[in-house]
Amino acid sequence: MRTEICRDGAEFGRLGEWWASLYARCSTATPFQSHSWLHSWWVSYGRPGALRVVLVRREDGELVGAAPLMRARGPLPVLVPLGGAITDFTDVLLDDACPEAVPALARALARAARGAVVDLREVRPGAAAERVHACWRGSRRRLTDSLCLELPAVPMDALLERIPSGKAQRVRAKLRKLDALGIDEHIVTGEEVPAAVERLLKLHQLQWQGRGVTVEHTSDRFAQHLARAVRPMVERGDAMVTEFRLAGDVVAADLTLMSPRLAGGYLYGADPMLRARKVDVATMLLRHGARQTSASGRATLSMLRGTEPYKQHWRPETVPNQRLLLAGRGGAGLLWLRAGAAYGRRWAARQARERAWVGRALRRGLGRTNRGGGGG
Repeated sequence: MRTEICRDGAEFGRLGEWWASLYARCSTATPFQSHSWLHSWWVSYGRPGALRVVLVRREDGELVGAAPLMRARGPLPVLVPLGGAITDFTDVLLDDACPEAVPALARALARAARGAVVDLREVRPGAAAERVHACWRGSRRRLTDSLCLELPAVPMDALLERIPSGKAQRVRAKLRKLDALGIDEHIVTGEEVPAAVERLLKLHQLQWQGRGVTVEHTSDRFAQHLARAVRPMVERGDAMVTEFRLAGDVVAADLTLMSPRLAGGYLYGADPMLRARKVDVATMLLRHGARQTSASGRATLSMLRGTEPYKQHWRPETVPNQRLLLAGRGGAGLLWLRAGAAYGRRWAARQARERAWVGRALRRGLGRTNRGGGGG
């Protein structure tokens, strides 16, 4: 094994074919570890001098391990994964057929950190990074991170069996209404991607207008990132863009990211006129995703991060992401400081949620009292 650190963005871009080969040989990889996604993210969001992509090669030059990292902003030395807040899963890549790549990557990461903490956020259970964490010789911690919701990759009829019969009947009625409207599904080809992504983002902003859209999703750098990343991902089978058309007009669009094991709906947009016509867009998208994912042989239909109520209707499995903290010699104190700060933020967020819940409960109680409820 020989190791190296890529610090140059242009050099990172030239790793595309090597990276794609390794990605195909890492069974736990998600679409967020594809070269198209990561390099495009770096072009849009990276900072000069911060790139630290750790590579492990065999003697013949074949890439067998990779950790796409960068130096984080701030006073403390920390290495974090590429992808940032717009990436639902982060991980390293390891060749399934090369077990010796695991300790080699761990040693290379320790040298790259040199007193810094390696802070791997949003690591999915079973990810390759767990193997590095398991053989790490320095200080290490494992924390919980965001919650994700997952469904089995089965057709819509099987998903309907997961919910109460009365609710299932209402969903079937919604699906019959969709079919009666005559909404067509068009899966976008690679050459159609740029225009389709532009339409998707416009529909997304229109859908959330006046309702608190995620600000980053409206930024130019996000639009440029998607336009750059999605076409090669579609052409390699790592993504699918679908447009839903009514009387020839695109009224909704969806971007789903895919790996051999899972597919996840990443971003969608819908014309508000669909709500006015009582179209259940979430059900429309879920039926499409269930059909495509089950037909492709994937095991999991992921709803990605977030536990929004509309997702809970389908009784999904809650799967917590992990946060893996690694530090080499001399970095134990910094690791504990980083872990303590994470615990503090989680505690503060939990307290805020509890106070908000108590406030809502008190307001409801006062409302009943003012209306004469509660006896007495």
